[in-house]
Amino acid sequence: MKYANNQWCIFHALQLARKFVYYMLFSLEKKAYCETMIVFKPLFVYCFLSCFLRFSATLDTLTPSHSIRDGETLVSSGGSFELGFFSLGDLKGRYLGIWYRISPDAVFWVANRETPLYSNSGVLKITDKGDIVLLNNTSIVWSSNTSRAADSPVVRLLDSGNLVVKDGSGNKLEDFLWQSFDYPCDTLMPGMKMGKNFVTGQDRFLTSWKSTDDPAKGEFSLRIDTHGLPQLVVMTEDKIKDRAGPWNGLTFTGNPRLKPNPIFKYEFVLNENEVYYEYTLMDSSVFSRFVIYPSGVMGRLVWRDQTHSWETYSTSQVDQCENYAYCGAYAICNANGSPVCECLEGFVSRSPKDWNSVDWSDGCVRRTQLECNGDGFLKYTNLKLPDTSSSWFNRTMSLEECEGLCLKNCSCTAYSNLDISGEGSGCLLWFGILNDMKVFSQDGQDLYIRLTNSELDNITKNRHSRRIRQEAIIFASSTLVMGILILGVILYVWKKKLSFKGITRNDYNNEGGNEDMELPIFDMTDIANATCNFSSNNKLGEGGFGPVYRGTLKEGQVVAVKRLSKNSGQGLDEFKNEVFSIAKLQHRNLVKLLGCCIQGNEKMLIYEYMPNKSLDTFIFDHTRSTLLDWHNRIRIICGIARGLLYLHQDSRLRIIHRDLKASNILLDDSMNPKISDFGLARTFGGDQTEDKTKRIVGTYGYMSPEYAGHGKFSIKSDVFSFGVLVLEIVSGKRNQGFCHLDDHLNLLGHAWRLWIEDKATELIDKSLGNKCTLSDQVLRCIHVGLLCVQQRPEDRPDMSSVVLMLSSESLLPKPRQPGFYMEKALPEADSSSTKLEPCSTNEISITMLMGR
Repeated sequence: MKYANNQWCIFHALQLARKFVYYMLFSLEKKAYCETMIVFKPLFVYCFLSCFLRFSATLDTLTPSHSIRDGETLVSSGGSFELGFFSLGDLKGRYLGIWYRISPDAVFWVANRETPLYSNSGVLKITDKGDIVLLNNTSIVWSSNTSRAADSPVVRLLDSGNLVVKDGSGNKLEDFLWQSFDYPCDTLMPGMKMGKNFVTGQDRFLTSWKSTDDPAKGEFSLRIDTHGLPQLVVMTEDKIKDRAGPWNGLTFTGNPRLKPNPIFKYEFVLNENEVYYEYTLMDSSVFSRFVIYPSGVMGRLVWRDQTHSWETYSTSQVDQCENYAYCGAYAICNANGSPVCECLEGFVSRSPKDWNSVDWSDGCVRRTQLECNGDGFLKYTNLKLPDTSSSWFNRTMSLEECEGLCLKNCSCTAYSNLDISGEGSGCLLWFGILNDMKVFSQDGQDLYIRLTNSELDNITKNRHSRRIRQEAIIFASSTLVMGILILGVILYVWKKKLSFKGITRNDYNNEGGNEDMELPIFDMTDIANATCNFSSNNKLGEGGFGPVYRGTLKEGQVVAVKRLSKNSGQGLDEFKNEVFSIAKLQHRNLVKLLGCCIQGNEKMLIYEYMPNKSLDTFIFDHTRSTLLDWHNRIRIICGIARGLLYLHQDSRLRIIHRDLKASNILLDDSMNPKISDFGLARTFGGDQTEDKTKRIVGTYGYMSPEYAGHGKFSIKSDVFSFGVLVLEIVSGKRNQGFCHLDDHLNLLGHAWRLWIEDKATELIDKSLGNKCTLSDQVLRCIHVGLLCVQQRPEDRPDMSSVVLMLSSESLLPKPRQPGFYMEKALPEADSSSTKLEPCSTNEISITMLMGR
């Protein structure tokens, strides 16, 4: 990247170097050489220091003594934004603009929108009076026309993306003689005002580009219309294309989707001096912009570091009802209705023939003309308020006073609250036609429409009759549905009693299990042939459930066969649990169950084959761990987190895995992680958040304290296990097999001690190399891991927060002391009297019975 006037420094440095070489060629004596070095050394130092200081001083600032040529840029002090010359697409025109440095194609302000340069001779400078001028050779292409003269003018690119002209070094708004934020293009930036100053007459509004490759002013503009109650509109020439409506204290009435959120906060200001809308970002590490596209559609974009792209957060054009006055006057648009347009009650279509031909543009007219002295109001709810260009408002009146005022004026056609925040306040009156109304399923606004009393009486009678008919239909329908549900429950209970009773293949097929779970049943002969009769050569490993074999089906598909062992601590309950838990789960980070095999006493589960086996075979092996670089490790951590989030939040039922460990994380051929072994999983329904059991199952070293000690389990139990996994992946050491010689700490305790001593980098696996110790991402993973293994469940984050922590750069809370941070002898199971060694590396899932 070239900075301002870098040619000057380079030129003089080269001149000095040339003189030095010339002098050296003719300085043959040693003494002369030494004298040469003594003379030129300070000159070199001076030149390079002056160049460096010159670069630093002009990084974000331009003064009258300097200029910027095509190929040079200004960069804001925080490094977020850049100003310079650019071209678009295949066009040769050169423009001066400002863009995001993380995304140079995201240009949000252009100086010479209408007058591109067709050469690389463009120069940007500031005059002694404070005008920014863009020159093409000697002619002025664009100028800021700064309103006030300055004694010491300075141009500076702020870290908000705002290009400002200041007099001296002041940074306050009143010190700005000119700013680009007052002249927006197609983008509303955080901190930029959009609206009108009633004192100066300045109107700030967005104008779309002509096309994606042409920043000239396009067909559409987004502005605040100040006729009547100010409202946000999209204009095409002098016509309204789309209308977000007026501000109601919470949002624009036509955009109830605009709600408080963790990304940005917004503000709408209306007083005697100005009206404007602006938003600010809640987190300075987030980049967001609001754009009006060449098509007239508006969109809010957020930058995602993970994908290095802009993702659409929201968009304006959702359905045809967004088109201004799509249904004409006195009609409501309902995108989910059939037909889409419907006249207000008390109104009829102006052109019935056109209306029946799906042309609603003529709208509706009153069935009965207003009498002025004998009128009332019909209430509509959840509406986008009508066009307010012919409206009147008062901030202090109550809704009752508003109704009375409307009745006194024969031209008043409707009224509503001005502000719906709290209990509602203020008065908004309409005079004349009601246009551009839309119904929402929720979050709309109440509108009171004026009708004659005779119309109101007819509407009340019709609504009463309609309600009686609807209640009769609902009663008959609900009775029928209830009968079907009861019959369905009876059949379901009957089938459940038969299901798995004796658990043979024939029982399973005959009782409809295959149909219920959509799970294929494999023949025992096919599985035996696929695994070479369960040959030891095909054995992949063995867990608490039993051995796992590699097999190849007749079609050539490679599978993994998990065979329930007769001596396994797990049995029919675990087998059924795994079948029902995972049969319908679909997620890229969960192992896929392909089917099962049930014949006699043989019970097997058939999974997709994972060629890289399990995670523990990599991270705990000194040789293979070198194959797992940090890029793969962080991808595995994030993949496990997304899989757990799916189980806890996004699956049909909330599922608690209860046996999350390194050996239950399988890796496919691309090293993508997949959570496996759901034999010990439990499902929660409804709003259930935790449960308690007398039968402790799982693997020591991964169990949470509240579960291992008291049998209480919840989603926070899995979070604890995930935290252990994260620390194991980062360190390459087992929690259960790790013993610190000095203080008998296990891996959690060792990580905690290093953290509080600010030596967390010592925990990082040596196979990752020295450069990894400097990675903020690795330290962030250690931080997240310690948050997950905290002693108290309520202190641990849920998985949605964990996924966000891993994928952003937001500040994290301080972790507290982890649970089970001291290495202790394991409790004994009921069936055994042999104590385990303190540093056992046993990872077989354990079942332990607890007394009452």
